[in-house]
Amino acid sequence: MTPLAERMRPTDLDHYIGQQHLVGEGAALRRSILANTIPSIIFWGPPGVGKTTLAGIIARQLKRPFYILSAVSSGVKDVREVIEKASRYATELKEVPGSPVLFIDEIHRFSKSQQDSLLGAVEKGLITLIGATTENPSFEVISPLLSRCQVYVLRELSKEDLIQILEQAMLSDSVLSKRKIQLKESESLLRLSGGDARKLLNLFELVVSTFTHLEEVIITNQLVQDIAQEKTALYDKGGEQHYDIISAFIKSMRGSDPNAAVYWLARMIRGGEDPLFIARRMVILASEDIGNANPTAMVIANACFEACQKIGFPESRIILSQTAIYLASSAKSNASYMAIEEALALVDKTGDLPVPLNIRNAPTKLMKELGYGQGYDYDHSKEGNFAGQEFLPQAIKGNKLYEPGHNPRENELRVFLQQLWKEKYNY
Repeated sequence: MTPLAERMRPTDLDHYIGQQHLVGEGAALRRSILANTIPSIIFWGPPGVGKTTLAGIIARQLKRPFYILSAVSSGVKDVREVIEKASRYATELKEVPGSPVLFIDEIHRFSKSQQDSLLGAVEKGLITLIGATTENPSFEVISPLLSRCQVYVLRELSKEDLIQILEQAMLSDSVLSKRKIQLKESESLLRLSGGDARKLLNLFELVVSTFTHLEEVIITNQLVQDIAQEKTALYDKGGEQHYDIISAFIKSMRGSDPNAAVYWLARMIRGGEDPLFIARRMVILASEDIGNANPTAMVIANACFEACQKIGFPESRIILSQTAIYLASSAKSNASYMAIEEALALVDKTGDLPVPLNIRNAPTKLMKELGYGQGYDYDHSKEGNFAGQEFLPQAIKGNKLYEPGHNPRENELRVFLQQLWKEKYNY
């Protein structure tokens, strides 16, 4: 039997639930559809919010030929075949205004060459492209193609939207409408489906179909949990959710919140994230956000990475937790990070300035005769191991790139450097 999610797929805008900012009364996309003036489109949004359904409604409303390709299983050859059909339609078979609609699901999985193969047909108007993606199209769709498309963002479905979808299924589905179903509790259904309407409907059908022998099915949270068994957190380790959660993890440690850090760590672990990816990001944070405020943080983060390589999962979760909590609880300084950024900007601005002669290496007689190394003052021969020399090129003499952070460990360094710099630069 066809899954409930497919049986309940709406065929017109009046039965489409959600995305009212796009297809509600007076909304821009609805007006374009009704006027038969839609451009090529990229639908960007989470899984199960109606991207494919909306594309089908558009094609049906416009009464144009509708071709579907999946970027997972289709290639350039498939694209060319559709374009050839569209060309024939344009010259021989055209019955209604406008070009055929080509819907490409997961368009972000198309390679650059595959996306390139669409350009000519989109530009000439042979096809109206509708691409669906869960990824940010700014990063995943080539610029020439993106510039020829209107991007519409589909939002997560609200709790009210999802409940309405369930109620519509109980009332109008050819199978469920014949059953007595009481939706007493919905929290588990909503949580386990993660806002994905397709998952929600299929889970709902699974629960109801388990009790075909009962005259009435009463849906409760416990019942749903018992049947679903595996409660998986929403986490797409290959998609945007991956980047959002690792960002939340990093920002929690940077913000000295060990509770949030270990929560986002748990989300990644439950989502099947590679422990080495997590450990690698903590090594970066230990230098970028903690630095010399606590140099031991780098040692611990690096030890965590090596331990995860040796130990493997699931035991590595403990090592990751210990390290995340340590880093979140540590003193913070981004002074080293800011110093290299300032230095790189200075290099970009001033170019390849010559190394001062007094600090050049002089391994040959000719170099010594040319003045290489002459005038170099060996710091350890001076009081306090400081000779007060200039090591920057003359053109950028006196530039201050490193500013110690405001924390106990670096404050000591700040006092020390200020004393030296006062003698050298008078600041």
